[in-house]
Amino acid sequence: MSKRKKYRGSGTHGSGSKKKRRGAGSRVGRGKGGQKHRKFKYMKEKGKKKGFKRPVAVRKTKKGINIKELEQKLDELVDIGAAEQKDDGFKVNLKQAGYDKLLGSGKITQKLEVEAEDFSEEAKEKLEETGGSAIEIS
Repeated sequence: MSKRKKYRGSGTHGSGSKKKRRGAGSRVGRGKGGQKHRKFKYMKEKGKKKGFKRPVAVRKTKKGINIKELEQKLDELVDIGAAEQKDDGFKVNLKQAGYDKLLGSGKITQKLEVEAEDFSEEAKEKLEETGGSAIEIS
């Protein structure tokens, strides 16, 4: 037996009270009407961010190291071959060590000659104060 035949003469067609399922008023209007009463919001929400996120493959991030950490890791870098000891200090190649930028946090006690892609202003000043140098490579 089809639903149509089954509900003939019932008056409510399985929907409970006669008042229910009458028109659009029972569902707070048609379309986008009565937004504040609905669970799903179709309209723009306030404070929504626009634009898009750049893909991870396209993003460029520089891996940096502070002067303090560099001085602590000098022995490890010499073992790897990224640094060599000179008579008055060390010569360090940050590219071989896996770093792109030298940052200026911390104190430095030794003379360092550092080769890197990029330096912060503070790092350059601290290297030159101790008699070292900052050499930019590409």
